[in-house]
Amino acid sequence: QVQLVESGGGLVQAGGSLTLSCTASGNIGSFNNMVWYRQAPGKQRELVAAITSGGTTNYIDSVKGRFTISRDNAKNTVYLQMNSLKPEDTAVYYCNANSILRQYWGQGTQVTVSS
Repeated sequence: QVQLVESGGGLVQAGGSLTLSCTASGNIGSFNNMVWYRQAPGKQRELVAAITSGGTTNYIDSVKGRFTISRDNAKNTVYLQMNSLKPEDTAVYYCNANSILRQYWGQGTQVTVSS
């Protein structure tokens, strides 16, 4: 069993920046993908950014050029650098670690962007 713990959320003004961290209790190198999702009130959870074990990244269109996902395997940590934040980025952000046979979720961290 792997536990994922997110941190770094908070309240920020539009245009500001936050960096989210997701630290795993196990080796993140054993997962094919490390992913950040978010869920806004009344909306479905959506994939925001993903990074493969090989370092390939993907983003939803709405965050391209503003968010950067990265990983530090030595620290078993994945980061989401969020710049130029907008009110529509307000959501609970969840970390996900997955491979073919298993996946794990963190408890989420709240990001609130005020206008």
